[in-house]
Amino acid sequence: MQKDILHLQGLRPAFNGTEVDVGLGPVKNAFPGATFPTGAIHEFLSMAAEHAAASAGFISGLLGSLMQNGNVCIWISTSSVIFPPALKAFGIEPDRVFFITLQREKDVLWAMEEALKCEGLAAVVGEIKEMDFTASRRLQLAVEHSRVTGFVLRHQPRHLHATACASRWRITPLTSQLEAHMPGVGFPRWQVELLKVRNGKPGTWAIEWFAGRFRQVSEQTVVVPQQPARKIG
Repeated sequence: MQKDILHLQGLRPAFNGTEVDVGLGPVKNAFPGATFPTGAIHEFLSMAAEHAAASAGFISGLLGSLMQNGNVCIWISTSSVIFPPALKAFGIEPDRVFFITLQREKDVLWAMEEALKCEGLAAVVGEIKEMDFTASRRLQLAVEHSRVTGFVLRHQPRHLHATACASRWRITPLTSQLEAHMPGVGFPRWQVELLKVRNGKPGTWAIEWFAGRFRQVSEQTVVVPQQPARKIG
């Protein structure tokens, strides 16, 4: 009965019955059946530029797994926050991502809906500020047929309406930790907050990108970046 309910709510088994492991580690247990929902829409919220960049990096980690079979991705925005060469760190060749830049947000939403109908894509990412329930429902209806996975990156939204998205996330950066006696920069780290998930269990995790996968890190090694002091007056 639970599977039937999930089916009616738009969470269907993966195409050809094969599940895609996006390497989310303990986070996957928050989803029904401990499986990240592909063929669904996922919403990411950010309120600062560094949070938008962190969200883009985390999404790139998910895309790396979704694109393993050689499929391509479309990334649509009015001004993308992603730096294409950085995608290599997540196992993605930049020439397999088609970046589309449009002038108006409503055109981004329309283009995203049309792209999500293309069955040959691995995923579609759209950067839009505002999205109501009706708009999100149109995106969800598109992926229910194509089984393409959609990511909506919303930077500084004015309104947080209920949406038809399978999940709502907030990703913030954490200070990376250097390996012992090793120079350079540590692996990317994020505080991953799963704010809402359909028929699942929201939660918060400290996650690191390591050896092509996500892994949870211990609280003892987590350093939260200090926010700059605000001038008063």
